[in-house]
Amino acid sequence: MRILEKILLATDLLPSSENVLDNAVALARAFHSKIVLLHVLPENIGSEKVKKLLAEAVSGRLAEMKKRIGAEGLKTGEPVLQWGDHCEKIVAEAKRQDANLILIGAGEKEKGEKTRLGTTAEKIIKMSEHPVFVVKPEEALNIRTILCPVDFSGPSRRALKDAVIFARRFAAELIVLSVYKPIAPSSFFFSYNWEEENTQIAFKHIAQFNEFLKDFNLKDVRWKKEVRRGKPEEEILAEIAESDIDLLIMGTTGRGGLSRVLIGSVTENVIRDVPCTFLTTKSQDVIQLQLENRIKDIESHYNIAEQLMKDGFYKESIAEFETCLKINDMHVPAIYGIAKVYDKMEQPEMAEKYRKLAREVLRRVWDSKVEEEIRRYYRF
Repeated sequence: MRILEKILLATDLLPSSENVLDNAVALARAFHSKIVLLHVLPENIGSEKVKKLLAEAVSGRLAEMKKRIGAEGLKTGEPVLQWGDHCEKIVAEAKRQDANLILIGAGEKEKGEKTRLGTTAEKIIKMSEHPVFVVKPEEALNIRTILCPVDFSGPSRRALKDAVIFARRFAAELIVLSVYKPIAPSSFFFSYNWEEENTQIAFKHIAQFNEFLKDFNLKDVRWKKEVRRGKPEEEILAEIAESDIDLLIMGTTGRGGLSRVLIGSVTENVIRDVPCTFLTTKSQDVIQLQLENRIKDIESHYNIAEQLMKDGFYKESIAEFETCLKINDMHVPAIYGIAKVYDKMEQPEMAEKYRKLAREVLRRVWDSKVEEEIRRYYRF
């Protein structure tokens, strides 16, 4: 089980695609993800001979990329070659593959010019219900600082959930930013203490911000919250510049069924000039806990539980440790694992209860098989 199981890498095979592949490999390595390669060719090529030659050339290039991914010790499926509209095919393939996210490049840039979001990338963000990870050209995936702007909405809640996991996996600092808009005087003929009114707005906003953050497990994460005053898009861009942000994670809004799906004006204005590598989420989380019984053996469940505990999914971690105990109710490492989770949750009475249970099991059962298994995880 992987919490970021599958990455759909939609490559355009342009020069910048080498860096995009490097980013995909680094991301997959951090989450032990599978990478599926996709390239879309235009369908309006009239000559069948040209189409065949082009398909062969692209297939060869995709095969090279697949080999490179495999050489990194990562899993990858057979590359997918599609014909038709780039955006439609990429979005449809992500759905067919049940990918956790789509990874694409921001687009090519002229030398000396700042990077602007390419038309294809922008359309994919608007059309896709899957999260979209957009790589800034020529930048390696070196995530030291993550920015997650929130407005207390559902999309920003999903974005922050994902940002916390990224911060843990990359040992990065997480900045959670919220921006409030002050009231500006609408008339010069009306005298009023607007600053006093704006102070009250700020206090109310900060209280709402604090309440919003209570729903998130930020234990063991290096993080800080920032409150800024002004226009959201301007303040987000200012924070990116001032804090040297490596990864921006933002929630987007959108409604399916429209010919032009909206992504939200703030998000659109922020990402238009691609200030850094960014991840947008809409209706689906990047991090999906797929806890069905795909893995039956105890060791795999135990490793899953350990990773979930590190990622801060405490209830899910306990559930996986309990799965170990359903298979073998004398599995002492799982019992101790539950105790460690309760320590993390600051519930010492429950932690001691499971330690006591583990000691009782050890007193009753100490055959060679159990002893060997226990000593793999603990030294006494």
